[in-house]
Amino acid sequence: MSDYDRIAALNQRHWEWAVETGVGCTVPWLDLDPALLRRYVSGTLETVPDGLDDMVPLSVLADAGGKDVLCLASGGGQQSAVFGLLGARVTVLDLTEGQLDGDRTAAAHYGYDLVAIQGDMRDLSGLADESFDLVYQGNTMSWVPDARQVYAGVARVLRKGGVYRVHFPNPATEFVDCDSWDGEGYRLTVPYGVTEQVLRPGVDGPDCIQFRHHLGEVFNGLLDVGLSIRRVQDAPHYFREYADAPPGSWDHWLMFVGGFAIVATKG
Repeated sequence: MSDYDRIAALNQRHWEWAVETGVGCTVPWLDLDPALLRRYVSGTLETVPDGLDDMVPLSVLADAGGKDVLCLASGGGQQSAVFGLLGARVTVLDLTEGQLDGDRTAAAHYGYDLVAIQGDMRDLSGLADESFDLVYQGNTMSWVPDARQVYAGVARVLRKGGVYRVHFPNPATEFVDCDSWDGEGYRLTVPYGVTEQVLRPGVDGPDCIQFRHHLGEVFNGLLDVGLSIRRVQDAPHYFREYADAPPGSWDHWLMFVGGFAIVATKG
């Protein structure tokens, strides 16, 4: 088995487990209020529901109506539901069939059309050149070793003037997890130069491989495939104060790490 196939097989098994376990990012959003969603997109919603506030910047959502949108490695019936309700023509490509079932469930629930494709984000060869106005990718690049492989495919399938939105964790804290709490903080135990870590069973389910992407790869890689960086925005949920969250919990950990969204365009 090639290294490429090994990574995909391990991560696919892990995310099928995550779907079966009911991990939060695998549960479809079936209670979205279209009127509330429009208020969020317009910037007039004071209190934003959990999860939705991570879909930034708002300009990406505001321009989605009537557009061909690819939710890349963003299965689960969450982001695709938002774009479907905003009037986009939505395609989802995800490695895991269980995640795509979430997208199908959301589409049937709300009544919009959906194209669901099982595949690896590193191989978009099944998609036509210049077929999308927007490629939206959440916090999923940690599951592939080279972001530039993904960038090359995205640049090809984007139309001229098209937008690519992708989220990255802060590389400095990529391998800091909830279990590293030492009573005062979350410990940095993996040298910054290390780019790969295997997550073991019993902690995060079946083995999977997580990757760190350094800033040069993240930003220069976009420029190298001919995309122009238009905006970088810190993800808002990292700035929340979870006053009652116990140390070592997911919410508590979120206050110590960070991540950002990048918006790039094809000239």
